[in-house]
Amino acid sequence: MNRVVILDVDGTLVDTNYQHALAWYRAFRDNELVLPIWRIHRHIGMGGDQLVADLTDEGVEARIGEQIRKSETHHYAAMMGEVEAFDGARELLHQLHDNGYKFILASSAKPEEIEYYIDLLDARAIADGWTSAGDVESTKPAPDLVKSALARAGARADEATMVGDSPWDARSAGQAGVETIAVMTGGFSEQELRDAGAVDVYESVRGLNQALG
Repeated sequence: MNRVVILDVDGTLVDTNYQHALAWYRAFRDNELVLPIWRIHRHIGMGGDQLVADLTDEGVEARIGEQIRKSETHHYAAMMGEVEAFDGARELLHQLHDNGYKFILASSAKPEEIEYYIDLLDARAIADGWTSAGDVESTKPAPDLVKSALARAGARADEATMVGDSPWDARSAGQAGVETIAVMTGGFSEQELRDAGAVDVYESVRGLNQALG
């Protein structure tokens, strides 16, 4: 792993992917669009600015995209108190910090969500910085968040490693020239993650901890 680590948060460090899938399902349903939850899950990790059109079409995005996103925010906020950090997540952050790595939390989450997660992870005093959807024009799979994290770290792409849980993380990092290590905690298979560009895949955050020693 390179000395600068860019860490996705949702689905990688905190267990949120299925809450997000359900929140999006309810948001679409509020707007008279019933989508199978399995299809929505396949898009979790993609930023909300791109998810609506990708699951439906540009017409729906133009007509009610913002309305759907506001509804998703409402539904997810009602479940956010149920979110827990993954086993080993806090230890991973402290392990990186104690071993001299510089790490940036890079999330497609809304600014208020990333602030909540930082406190949940006890990361405020040890993280070298963080980014959210509020810092960029386009979220994953666009490379903007990864590039923003690189800028925060003052690092080149070849000096950094992305840690994520979804194909969208790997594709975003790949477009920015950054390698990806993936964990399977987001509900995507090892093959899907490797096909998206991950150079190594671990079953869990705890497994990644053990590999780092």
